[in-house]
Formats: sequence, structure tokens, C-alpha cells
Amino acid sequence: MVENLTQLTPKGFETLSGFVRYKNTNVAFSSEGKGAAVVLLHGFLENATMWSAIVPEISKRNRVICIDLLGHGQTACLGYVHTMELMAETVEAVLKKLRIRRAIFIGHSLGGYVALALAEKNPQKVKGLCLMNSTARADDAIRVELRNRAIKSAQTNYKNLVRMSISNLFKEVNLKIYEKEVLKIKEQALLTPIQGYIAAQEGMKNRPDRTAVLAQSSFKKLFIIGESDPVLNYQLVEKEAEETATETVVFSDGHMSHIENKHKLIIALKQFVKSC
Repeated sequence: MVENLTQLTPKGFETLSGFVRYKNTNVAFSSEGKGAAVVLLHGFLENATMWSAIVPEISKRNRVICIDLLGHGQTACLGYVHTMELMAETVEAVLKKLRIRRAIFIGHSLGGYVALALAEKNPQKVKGLCLMNSTARADDAIRVELRNRAIKSAQTNYKNLVRMSISNLFKEVNLKIYEKEVLKIKEQALLTPIQGYIAAQEGMKNRPDRTAVLAQSSFKKLFIIGESDPVLNYQLVEKEAEETATETVVFSDGHMSHIENKHKLIIALKQFVKSC
């Protein structure tokens, strides 16, 4: 069911927001604009507000759906492990309620992992897929260990852990340049409950490698890559793009392209959506 809807325009679903119930859990979403559907999926410790500069641009010609993933934003937790498959199911529940059969998916980091899980299960629903500062590869042993340490630390030092995690996503020089934006992102990240933090970490560390999904897909696909991304190795992502026949757009900065490269990102995303 859809609850607490806000319809601000008189014709159709030009602007709509509310919740969809999935397994007795509220999944928050918003929908704006008309045309081919574009689904924006945020990253870890983020929520739909991260797309505030993107939605007005894409919604000029498309219907843009933003969804708060499990344990983030206004969406509640659903157990203690949020697998990418489970998160993808909640995305599909929203799209089903909105009667959207096919969409272009743009996923930032964690959002990319979720979009790939959806694409693996239901490739016919994907018109295009942009992995923005994301990867189809599984975590390596080092990343798994880092996640395990973070899960342990979250139980005793959550606020400092979250603040440090956000700082570590930016190219170092940009922490000062985008000081206000970084502070706002930290404030939003701290709204994520500890259960949501741990459940997402557990889901990410256990996700399978989905490079084959990307390589064998027939839909349009794109990597947004940061040369100075502290999380993802630039050379490895470029190699991944080559191996999966995926187009790339490369920026010189870090993991937070929507902040560090906002204007160039908007241009790249609009071109990608149009090409789909």
C-alpha cells in the first residue's frame, strides 16, 4: 500500500511522495516529473536528499524516483542484515506500486550494488544502469576486514566513526573547499540508526561479484569514476569497465561526485539518460 502521499500538482503524478509498505516496513520514496522513469539510489549513510541538485535537472524531461534504502533516511530497518537483494526487492516494491515496468537506474556506491542485484534478477526492468562511484566487484579480503572492524566500532563509538567515514570519502583538498557540504552530509549520516549501519555493512561485505551481470547485459551502462576516489581504486574500476564493455566518465576528484564534481556530473547524467 501507499501511505501519506503528497500530490502538489493537479495532473497525474507529477509530484508524489510517501511510503510503500513492504514486509511490514515503510519504504520512503518521491516521484517528480513526467516521461521515462529514472530511479536514483543513494549510497551508504546517505539518503534521497543527496540528489537535491540532480532531481530538478533530470525531472525536466523524465520522471525521477528517489528511494530511501533500508535503514536510511525515512525508511525503517528490516532485520539485522540488509542484503543487496533485499534492498532491491524494496526498490521493486516501490516501482510496482507506481506502475513502472522499466527504468534507468543511477546508483551511488551502495546504490549501485542494489541496482546490480535488481538487474541480475530482473534485467528486463532495466533500460540503463549508471554505476556512480561504484563497482560490480565483490569486496576483497581487505575491505571485508575493514567492514568487520567498522561493525565492531559502531557499537561503542558510532558518532565519531560516522564522521570519520564521511571525511574519508572526499579528496583531501576538497574537505576544506566543500566544508559546509561535508558538515551537512555528516549531519544526515548521523540520522542513520546503528542497526541500519550494521545491517548495510553486513549486506555489502557478503554481496557476490556481479561483473558477469554487467558484462552480459544488453542495456545501456556507464561508470562514473573518480581518479582520486579513496574507496575505489581508479585503475581497477577502469579495468572493470573495459572488461564489461561499459562506457566511462572520469572526474579528477573523490568518491562524492555529486558534491566534488556536481556540474560536470549533471551534464554526464543528462547525456546518459538521453542516450538510453
